[in-house]
Amino acid sequence: MVLIGLNKMAIKKIYICSHCDAQFPKWSGRCLECGSWGTLSESISDSQSDKKTEAKKIGDASVLDLRSLKNDPEVRVKSGWEEIDRVLGGGLLPGSLLLLSGEPGIGKSTLAAQLANTLGAKGEVLYVSGEESAIQVKNRLERLKCDLSRLRFIGETSVEKIAGAALKLKPTLIVVDSIQTVYSSLIPTEAGSLSQIRAVAVKFLEIAKEYGISVLLIGHITKDGQVAGPKSLEHIVDTVLSLENEPGSNYCLLRASKNRFGSVHELGVLEMTSLGFVEAKDPSSVFLGSGGTAIPGSVIGCVLEGSRPFLVNIQALVTKTVFGYPQRKSSGLDLNRLQVLSAVIAKRSQINLVTRDIILNVVGGLKINDPALDLAVCAAIISSYLNKSLTSGIVIIGEVGLGAELRPVFRLEQRLKEAEKLGFKSAIVPEGADYKSGKLKLLKIKNLGELVDLMK
Repeated sequence: MVLIGLNKMAIKKIYICSHCDAQFPKWSGRCLECGSWGTLSESISDSQSDKKTEAKKIGDASVLDLRSLKNDPEVRVKSGWEEIDRVLGGGLLPGSLLLLSGEPGIGKSTLAAQLANTLGAKGEVLYVSGEESAIQVKNRLERLKCDLSRLRFIGETSVEKIAGAALKLKPTLIVVDSIQTVYSSLIPTEAGSLSQIRAVAVKFLEIAKEYGISVLLIGHITKDGQVAGPKSLEHIVDTVLSLENEPGSNYCLLRASKNRFGSVHELGVLEMTSLGFVEAKDPSSVFLGSGGTAIPGSVIGCVLEGSRPFLVNIQALVTKTVFGYPQRKSSGLDLNRLQVLSAVIAKRSQINLVTRDIILNVVGGLKINDPALDLAVCAAIISSYLNKSLTSGIVIIGEVGLGAELRPVFRLEQRLKEAEKLGFKSAIVPEGADYKSGKLKLLKIKNLGELVDLMK
């Protein structure tokens, strides 16, 4: 009787959500995980039966000795875009699975089409679209002056049919626009759901790894800022690229939030034109704005994005608080960092910010976490408070501690070389800094008190 009871306990009913795959022992009208209504369906779980038989059928995994494997040289395919190759880590690695995300209308399809065109010179490229017809895609490619001789198109949304055609063609690159429209017939849910996107991404991952075909998936950004709905998609792919821009600007920033084959700190700067994207010839000029003119509250700093230095224009506006507590507003810089720096200025110098509102802006829409910009932020605040502008041609670099002392920054010489290349004549840096390879004049200071004296 005990054995019969155990066998009965081995087979039990469970309820699975068709939207998020969550499992529950009892039925309910609403999924407690994702909040969807009417998505729970009955299923049978047989966790105890035939386990030994299944284990025999599956067999053991093969064990490899890593010392016996030969190291093949890493060959990267150049995309023809220096900005994109830098973000990818030196080029496109064959057999990699990439995800390109961004807000609607930012230019994901345009960038993917231009990449397909440049990589078409090295082999055939397969363009898959479930959102647009063949004639719409052709019109875009012709507008972008793409060579259609090496581009092939599939207007299909079944991943099984796409995989079959891709394995016959064996292209260099597969572009999927977009992954939300592709579905797998093995999953009984609608396209775009969590289980569908997982299954489709895993299928393309198998194609990429087994046959050495690079796959570029285009994913939309949802209202809550996630890529293609589920965040789990980012764990499947090798590289996650995000395209960003500031409203009203023609420049877009390409970042890698995940990269198994390179750094995630690199930044690519692209300019949108009538013929698609082009590389920014002088990326630092994008973030300088009107930095050449002497305006109170406007100073020039230097930050590192990966291995590349950027000169940025920091603008601050200090006004008297009209009502309530003093306000701190920041665009491009962490608000907590602005709070700390304003507190240090108020405590360690003769600048009274207790009754002042501070508004800070990084020109160009760049979001910065580099501590080397601390001194430039403090200089902008002090300049706006004193209503005195700095002499044009000065770049300010340094990290500020809580005691108002200045600390040396990482790769200072590289930053100073970039400033000298753009025509700057002098630089305010922490004491102890050295720059012998150029003609840039260094103004060395120890703390914020000396900066205030220098600016008065």
